[in-house]
Amino acid sequence: MQSTDIKTKTKVIVLALQELIKKNKVAKLKSYKGKVNLDIDIDSLRKRNAQSG
Repeated sequence: MQSTDIKTKTKVIVLALQELIKKNKVAKLKSYKGKVNLDIDIDSLRKRNAQSG
């Protein structure tokens, strides 16, 4: 509680659970590293966005 300046134990627990969930989501996303083939042509995307805007 000292490092977060949170006053109640309940809020500390809620924050800890939120951080745990966030950490697990990031870990799941990292498991896709190298498995998803993104064949993206950046130049064509930029031209398309410039024309539509």
